Amino acid sequence: MAENKGFKFNIVKNDPLDGHKGTNIGSISLDNVAPVFIDVENKEAFIDIGGMHARASVEKGVKWIKEKDVVEGESAKAYWLCWVTTERGENGPYYAGVTGCYLLVNKSIRRGYKSMPEHVNMMDKSMKHQIEIDHIGEANKAVLRDFLKTHDINMWNNSDEALHKVLESK
Repeated sequence: MAENKGFKFNIVKNDPLDGHKGTNIGSISLDNVAPVFIDVENKEAFIDIGGMHARASVEKGVKWIKEKDVVEGESAKAYWLCWVTTERGENGPYYAGVTGCYLLVNKSIRRGYKSMPEHVNMMDKSMKHQIEIDHIGEANKAVLRDFLKTHDINMWNNSDEALHKVLESK
């Protein structure tokens, strides 16, 4: 069973422009997005809200570089950061968009590898209610599926069949 550390998916959307007359037009709200990390080695998923600004516990104290081979080694740990967007439908809250991005972290050398453009694009796709998760592999999809079900079975049940199909084991 997933350990609930106090964070709940935020399913109440506030209008970021409410009460403003032209200021910040084009602003977006991240209220409905949560970073769910999958620890590949330990086969567990967890929410770390610090991931919204690259300050999750797995990211702290790490300098991000573009050379994956420098980060690789015995101490390197692989993660998938899954952007999960929630919405409220006529049947209640549900998981609307889910995407995944790769991270490799080596705390022993204080270096990490990730593609920032990929992370930004995947967050955007999740916010647009897209599901792009096939590339994370079957084992990681199973970890994410179990986490989402355990976190809130009603949200899972209210989610689109497309999400269920993508996350079901083959």
